[in-house]
Amino acid sequence: MRYTLIFLFSVAVNLLLSQVTCDKVFIKGRVVDSLRPQSFYNLMVVNKTEGKGVFGQPNGSFFTYAKDQDQMVLSVKGYPQHKFTVIADSNCQYQIDVFIERPPQVFDEVIIKPLKSLAQIKEERASLALRETRMVQGVEVLQSPITALYQAFSRKERNKRWIAEQEYKDNKARVVRELLSLYVAYDIIELEKEEFDLFIQFLNINEDFLKTASEMDLVLFIKDKYEHFILLR
Repeated sequence: MRYTLIFLFSVAVNLLLSQVTCDKVFIKGRVVDSLRPQSFYNLMVVNKTEGKGVFGQPNGSFFTYAKDQDQMVLSVKGYPQHKFTVIADSNCQYQIDVFIERPPQVFDEVIIKPLKSLAQIKEERASLALRETRMVQGVEVLQSPITALYQAFSRKERNKRWIAEQEYKDNKARVVRELLSLYVAYDIIELEKEEFDLFIQFLNINEDFLKTASEMDLVLFIKDKYEHFILLR
């Protein structure tokens, strides 16, 4: 009878313990890179149920409190997130070790274009020219007035001239852009790539000057314009 009472008492105690609900669950764990040792300075333990989070330790260990069945996320920059559900043990604790791997990095193709030399740019400056669109002029107008009128009023001819002018402007801007890239590389001016087009517009450089100026004249002109440009930034 005595042993029967002891047995029944222990069963009752176990039943009571199994029915105990935890107001708080102590969570303890660590994150380990399975391929190489890491310092996890940005490890964060997020309680998705509560909408709260705490930071872990640089060695990958962490601890926090939550409620039973709360949804948790371990977040480390550069690694996949790890999700888990809190399941309290009889001591209102939950322990977890997580082994993670950094996914392989895929880099976009980078094409490195070497800077052109001053001599190459000088050749391009000298060769700048508006592509010829055949127009009757001078005496030819008297000899072929119908052609002259057609060229003056024809939409097709106007479009051809407009396209040729745009090509010339693009070529001119390209040459100036290459010149600016060289000046930036040589620390003559400090200009971000995003500012090139704005500065080219500010320069409003004369075509004849661009084609015929010496390297020194160009440097002095652009450096002077640049000093005015930075005052307006």
